Amino acid sequence: MRLIASVFLLCLTLLGPSAHAETVNDLYQVREPVTSQQPEERNQALVRALDTLVLRLSGDPKAAQSPALDAVRKDPQQLISQYGYEGQTLVVDFDPITAERTLRQAGIPLWSANRPAILAWWLNRSGEGSNSLVGDGQETAAPLRQAAQNRGLPLRLPLADLNEQLLATPEQLTSAAPGALTQASERYGADALLAVDASETDGKWQAQWRLWLGDSREQGTAEGADSTAVADAVMSAVSQRLAPRFVVARGAGQSLELEVQGANLERYAELSRLLEPFGARLLKVEGDRLEFQVTATPEQLRAQLALAGLQESPPEAPAAPAPSADSQAAPAPQVVPRNNLLRFHW
Repeated sequence: MRLIASVFLLCLTLLGPSAHAETVNDLYQVREPVTSQQPEERNQALVRALDTLVLRLSGDPKAAQSPALDAVRKDPQQLISQYGYEGQTLVVDFDPITAERTLRQAGIPLWSANRPAILAWWLNRSGEGSNSLVGDGQETAAPLRQAAQNRGLPLRLPLADLNEQLLATPEQLTSAAPGALTQASERYGADALLAVDASETDGKWQAQWRLWLGDSREQGTAEGADSTAVADAVMSAVSQRLAPRFVVARGAGQSLELEVQGANLERYAELSRLLEPFGARLLKVEGDRLEFQVTATPEQLRAQLALAGLQESPPEAPAAPAPSADSQAAPAPQVVPRNNLLRFHW
């Protein structure tokens, strides 16, 4: 089956745009601040790095405290391929295979490296009353990028030109609907829109944030001692809200069949990456139509496929029974569509 599928796929032409979803780089590298290179502080930093990795991969703030990980938390180095210092930062590289296997054996569901690209409209308001939209390439973007990397989120920032500066007002960013931000965000090709109004008061930072992904709406508040801390608090909260849409908990999914119309080689490769968390198995290739078997909930599968720009097709209508020449014969039974089949197309 795999050989036949490969032959068909190699015959598909490379057409169609790529998905917005991005593969997170350095997902298994964690950077922890330290004040010295003393063994005791190093060991504490390694445990913190493990906790950060577990949260990054699961989106569950309680996962790192699982009793099944007690032995690993006592000796995180069994999951680490290497570590070293860059100034006042301990850089820890975890081995992906060992880390994933350990967490899965501990019963912790994982989020794949393919995640929704987030466009952040982030407004900083200082205590002196000045407002500044954080733009790509600005110095103020560094804490946001660092926080997004720390929480395993693909982040994009607007150019923050004059028109965008005028658009990103506190009233707009705290509005219940994205409004004009939606049109302004189109050129950046992101999956999710994050609006943040961050302000400094008495030396501390507070932020109101709103997140839109498809039909999903999330919001919250965060605070921190400085701009770096509040950025990390916002990204951590966003990660925890997004993860349940894509992470399949053990026993929570069901066996589903997925039909995708309009595939080509590029799209097949993207689909394979997106469906990886659901244990996808390719069943059939017929022209530009692919059939997979996956384990997920319908809602999670819909959320994941939306990252590739797929649209759900209506269920197949029941096939009408064929007319019988014999008027006395019992009518042929109708063919009822399968309730475990989801159909999508580009």
